Amino acid sequence: MAAQTRYAELARQLNSIGALRRGLLRALPADCPSGPAATLSLLHRHGEMRMSRLCELLAIDMSVTSRHVAHTVDRGWVERATDPGGDRRSRLLRLTPEGRAKLGELHRRSAELLAGRLADWSDPEIGELIAMLERLRESFTGDCRPADAPAPPAPASTPAPAR
Repeated sequence: MAAQTRYAELARQLNSIGALRRGLLRALPADCPSGPAATLSLLHRHGEMRMSRLCELLAIDMSVTSRHVAHTVDRGWVERATDPGGDRRSRLLRLTPEGRAKLGELHRRSAELLAGRLADWSDPEIGELIAMLERLRESFTGDCRPADAPAPPAPASTPAPAR
């Protein structure tokens, strides 16, 4: 019974992470809301890809993914290139230098917000939190990705923008 109570408390604490995530989302610049920010982050992490793959990674439908991509293309952060392995209509999405710069801005904003909020935490405490969150994520990785999805990349040195 004690273990059940601990897991129930863990579930409550994990649910409260939504408030933390919303705080990170509020730190995003007005010209780059969460969907386009996630698009930039995934293209950076996984490299150029087709729209269908981006749709899978975002875990949202094609019409919403298309709007996020259009937002990033209109601002020059992403380009659509002909897919040499596809038909004439097939396109690959890739980050532009402007997109990399915008992603750098997003990472800086997230890092600044976290640094301000966690200023009273020690470096070892932050390291422990990172390790525990990575371990938690890995415990669910099999449930969160399609069976044929590649293994997740090594964590970046700066926090990725929230989605």
